[in-house]
Amino acid sequence: MPENSTPTPSTADDLGFTLKHRRRWPFVVGAAVAVVAIAAGITVPRLVPSASANDVKGATLSVATAEGNSAEQALVNFVAKNVAPKYGIKVAFKGLADSTTLNRAVSEGDVAGTVYQHKLWLGQVLQANPSFQETAATPVFRWGFGLWSTKWKSVDEIPDGATISLYSDPANEAQGLWILERAGLITLKPGIDKGSATQDDIASNPKHLTFTLLDFAAQSRSLGDLDGAVGYTEYYLAAGIPLDQRIFAPAAPDEFAGQLTVGTKYLKSDNVKKLIAACKDPAVQEFLATDPNEKGILLPLDAAE
Repeated sequence: MPENSTPTPSTADDLGFTLKHRRRWPFVVGAAVAVVAIAAGITVPRLVPSASANDVKGATLSVATAEGNSAEQALVNFVAKNVAPKYGIKVAFKGLADSTTLNRAVSEGDVAGTVYQHKLWLGQVLQANPSFQETAATPVFRWGFGLWSTKWKSVDEIPDGATISLYSDPANEAQGLWILERAGLITLKPGIDKGSATQDDIASNPKHLTFTLLDFAAQSRSLGDLDGAVGYTEYYLAAGIPLDQRIFAPAAPDEFAGQLTVGTKYLKSDNVKKLIAACKDPAVQEFLATDPNEKGILLPLDAAE
């Protein structure tokens, strides 16, 4: 799933938290205030978190994606307006800033789910944040993803020694290598897990391609300086690059399908069960196949580009 930062485990700050020394005095003062308030008959707000909307009948279920992702927002809004009522639930879109914030919110039940990522990205997130408990509940769509070039009009025109960019996070680098193999530009070693392939797994490279790793936005901005780049359609369209400069785009494999991801501890929640069922509704696939705002960006699961 596309994102602007790679969830690579390293320090506590990278995992979204900071270790601090605990100070006891605020708790002592808080206890004294609570005793005085009770004696005075004053109601003190509860210091325990309220129940997740996932467990509250009739509550609105937020489905989050990255802020500014208009295609995913349109999908969530379609489900909210046209599908969720059939399943007796209320759904609303919520934009959040980054991968760690999104996944923490899902894990803790602050939001009901996200359609922001594929299984391999989720695996990276969970490895980097061991406290997160999330499950990819069902595939919903495929992202438009392919080989782009402003210099060459077909795969066959790519010259010997060409420079090709892949994304800098491991999951999407692997997807890029899969695309290049499908295009006949490289082959990968037999028997490897292509969902976790790296450049070390390239068995043959007949055009002697060289590779450069860039993040999502940088790659599309740098396309004019490259012979080609393998990336998500949404970033190229956002950069003003027309769809006809995507010169090769096979349908992505199942490993890279966009998933409805939910908090693992809420899988048995009635609300979450209904949300999963709503995302499996055939109307969702019809919307992806026909809505002009989704064209080339989010594709139905049976799409063959």
